[in-house]
Amino acid sequence: MAVGLQLVGLVLGVLSWCLQSSSTSSHTWKTKSHMEAVTTSQWQFEGLWMSCAATALGSVQCSKFKTVLGLSAHLQTCRALMILSLLLGLVSILLSILGLKCTKIGRTSAKVKEQITLSGGVLFLLSGDRVFTLTAISWYAARVIQDFYDPLYPGMRFELGTGLYLGWAAAGLAILGGSMLCCSTCGGAALSPATPLYFSRTSRGPSIYRAAPASDNSSAKAYV
Repeated sequence: MAVGLQLVGLVLGVLSWCLQSSSTSSHTWKTKSHMEAVTTSQWQFEGLWMSCAATALGSVQCSKFKTVLGLSAHLQTCRALMILSLLLGLVSILLSILGLKCTKIGRTSAKVKEQITLSGGVLFLLSGDRVFTLTAISWYAARVIQDFYDPLYPGMRFELGTGLYLGWAAAGLAILGGSMLCCSTCGGAALSPATPLYFSRTSRGPSIYRAAPASDNSSAKAYV
């Protein structure tokens, strides 16, 4: 059961990282609104790194933002959060692979591998939860919605783009995968395979006894 949770959590984490990468590089975090337009022969959309314009003939022209310091604070913050999220996600994937019960790394004990898996799950939660991806995506979306409904906003009005939905999906998968990895380490302590078990029948029904560790000073058999 624990191995299954670890594998499913790792797969979800990898999918989350792929979606985060696609969202970060996407050029469609917001698209020009055609609410008041008569025709829709031209489209304009923007991402974290560049602004693009497309026509009905199929031509697309993109231009990178020429300045970094001149960008708005929320755009720079979203860039930093998404990059940190990708780095954390990559570290989480590596830790989760090393912590799988079906992998062997030298003489690493089961307890240490559980701690590695737990660390990978926590990092997945951090990369997808409020700290990074979800903060960046939700903050950017809130700014787009605020500008859209602001009657005094003098600029062009945009709507939510595909890149934001990819980011929300990535955050959800990261949270789900991280939760599964953390839950896989929360199982009760299993009996050691080397510990012999003894079965006996009494008037009260069958009973199970486990042999206690043998003492160095005593050769007698002890039962608990």
